[in-house]
Amino acid sequence: MQTLLADVVAISPLTDHVHKVILKPQQPVSFEAGQYMQLVLGEKDKRAFSIASRPSQTEQIELHIGAAGADSYAMQALDHLRQAHTEQQQVNVEVGLGVSQLRVEGERPIILLAGGTGFSYAKSMADHLAEIGCERPVLFYWGVREQAALYAHDEMQAWANSNPHFQYIPVVENALQSWTGKTGYVHKAVMEDIVSLEPYDIYMAGRFDMIGVVRDDFINHGAVRENMYADAFAFIK
Repeated sequence: MQTLLADVVAISPLTDHVHKVILKPQQPVSFEAGQYMQLVLGEKDKRAFSIASRPSQTEQIELHIGAAGADSYAMQALDHLRQAHTEQQQVNVEVGLGVSQLRVEGERPIILLAGGTGFSYAKSMADHLAEIGCERPVLFYWGVREQAALYAHDEMQAWANSNPHFQYIPVVENALQSWTGKTGYVHKAVMEDIVSLEPYDIYMAGRFDMIGVVRDDFINHGAVRENMYADAFAFIK
């Protein structure tokens, strides 16, 4: 883990409730794809966020912060970042946390599953796999409630088009009639597409309650617990 000071370079909206934050650390940052960072608001107040940028981007940290509600966990962090940006002050961050980073060794196919802004966790890994020329099959499932929340849809389609082994599958829970893709819960789309999850390495991010359900359903669908990765596992039964 690195403890760093960082400038808040930019904060820009991705949707009505999701913002992209770009931080520039005082020194080159080191982390693995799929790790997260903590924004330090106080000695006993640290807010965790997945890192959306890939490890080779050592001069910046990209975050996707979904924030709604004036006093929410994420909104307080976003307000802290906005104030630092306005006042041109640096923020304290701890980078390189988590145990669910991408395992690049091996030959097993990979499923990246993201719910909502859990997308940032999977994006870092997807971009890294593309950068290193991965030839393992990679299936990227991104589940959202509304189609408008697919803020990186075009980017992910371009990612899938960059490699014949990559597939991007967006899933919209409350879809309009104009939506022609998959609908419903994202993990159920995975189980509909794949007969058995036994051969796969599976990386997951989303709400804790969602991840608990996904874990159990996937195990019942053949997934091997030791080949499933989610930092939420440390906080759920």
